[in-house]
Amino acid sequence: MNGMRGVAFIPSPPVNGFHVGPLYLHFYGLMYVIAIALAIWITGRRWQAAGGDRALVGDVALWVVPAGIIGGRIYFDITTPFDITPHTWWGSLAVWNGGLGIWGGIAGGALAGAWRVRRSGASVGLFMNAIAPALLVAQAVGRIGNYFNQELFGKPSGLPWALEITRAARLRSGIPAADLKFSTFQPSFLYELIFDLALAAFLVWLGHHRRIRPQGLFALYVAGYSGYRIFEETIRIDSSAHFLGLRLNFFIALVLTIAGLAWSVIVQRRPEVPAEEAAAEPESPPGSDPAAEPASPGGRPRLPQS
Repeated sequence: MNGMRGVAFIPSPPVNGFHVGPLYLHFYGLMYVIAIALAIWITGRRWQAAGGDRALVGDVALWVVPAGIIGGRIYFDITTPFDITPHTWWGSLAVWNGGLGIWGGIAGGALAGAWRVRRSGASVGLFMNAIAPALLVAQAVGRIGNYFNQELFGKPSGLPWALEITRAARLRSGIPAADLKFSTFQPSFLYELIFDLALAAFLVWLGHHRRIRPQGLFALYVAGYSGYRIFEETIRIDSSAHFLGLRLNFFIALVLTIAGLAWSVIVQRRPEVPAEEAAAEPESPPGSDPAAEPASPGGRPRLPQS
């Protein structure tokens, strides 16, 4: 028996992709395509239920997706340059090998998205509330790609749900030499997948049962996800930049958790917009899908107007 293998465990994937003619499709990339499609669909339903033009979501996606990928890769290349593979001039661009920093992706996508929404004349704050749960669902699906790449795992574990990692993947991940003898580890990707879906459901519920101001749900998304990452960074052992003996992303998660909480409080406490401005906001169009975001008792969608 090799290392800390338990009686039961999640087996390592036999392959990380498949051939379509001469092309080899990586499951990592496929999961990201599915994640993006789900995010667009969910956001479209929620945005339409809030009274917005669903066509805007497609336009925004054309800019947000590439901006998010570029931002995520830049973040990864800057914070973990020693993990860039292959070690060639184009290695920093090889996103199919993994390596997208979530915070860089969100920052890049948010800037591009805010620009497009503002350019259309729609409410950026309301759009942020519409997209927040969709981003979490997309992140959850993306974590399935981490499974096929055998990355994003935690400390050695003998738990029944521990994740088997091949020796080649262990060597590639840059874990401490003392942990190479173990074969099963904490499935951090699975923990995050479950948390992302739970937080997405909570944000939808909150938007339906409480009056959350524009930007409020997005602020809680930032705070909630970053708060989870504080925990995750304490159990992961894969290669990472460190600061004061802890993983760099631990401190980034801590700062963003505090910032997200402060942001949500400020948003909720800011003065109400005058009635004449609120009346100018678009009403929900006839035939909009109520399942996307349940209506309030008064019949108006629960994505609040400002």
